[in-house]
Amino acid sequence: MASAHEIDFRIYGDDMQLVEIELDPQESVIAEAGSLLMMDDTIQMETIFGDGSQTSKGLMGKLFSAGKRLLTGESLFMTVFTNTGGTRKNVSFAAPYPGKIIPLDLKQYNGKIICQKDSFLCAAKGVSVGIELQRKIGAGFFGGEGFIMQKLEGDGLAFVHAGGTIIEKELQAGEMVRLDTGCLVAMTATVDYDIQFVGGIKTALFGGEGVFFTTLRGPGKVWVQSLPFSRLASRIFAAAPATGRKDEGSILGGLGDLFDGD
Repeated sequence: MASAHEIDFRIYGDDMQLVEIELDPQESVIAEAGSLLMMDDTIQMETIFGDGSQTSKGLMGKLFSAGKRLLTGESLFMTVFTNTGGTRKNVSFAAPYPGKIIPLDLKQYNGKIICQKDSFLCAAKGVSVGIELQRKIGAGFFGGEGFIMQKLEGDGLAFVHAGGTIIEKELQAGEMVRLDTGCLVAMTATVDYDIQFVGGIKTALFGGEGVFFTTLRGPGKVWVQSLPFSRLASRIFAAAPATGRKDEGSILGGLGDLFDGD
């Protein structure tokens, strides 16, 4: 695998963040479609199959590599942003919902990070974005969000996005932590991952925390999010009215209907 481009960056914002990538002439960054915020005049966009990291593959190899991304719910294509000018230029990418952008230097993690399937935002060109299949029975049958994950490989910078507050936790050899399913953002390749059933019929039926836990066992590093997008979406859906109302912003709430004669 070719060396990734060495990009510089700055992250702006607190709860709604964006990352600004500074590209030297002929440097490139790859990103998912729809994540672009703004770019300077000499930044050129190109749509490619996959992530462009395997330049030596033939057509069928590229199609197969790109096709695997469909398993994670992503597009067959990615966008490459290249600085075609003679001076440094910037391109910026925005987070899709409230949370944090996490910069990951893959050289510091033996060239591989495993992350949730929707968390990838952008990366230096040369970073490979693939899939990681969890082979354990628990994860395979009950993991839901965790069965098929993304893997980021290479020696460059990658950026992932997560919801709410982010906790970085270093697990020692044999140390284990349990998470609510969906709260895992990313982990190093040395972390052992599985899904376990929550014992006890009362816990399963009345606990309100779901019937499965994600279990992570060290050694390795994990990144945890306090507000997975699936949890945020379910809360919004549950709170949304069945039909549109003209007083949605009223402090009276439902009492407003009485005064309006509804």
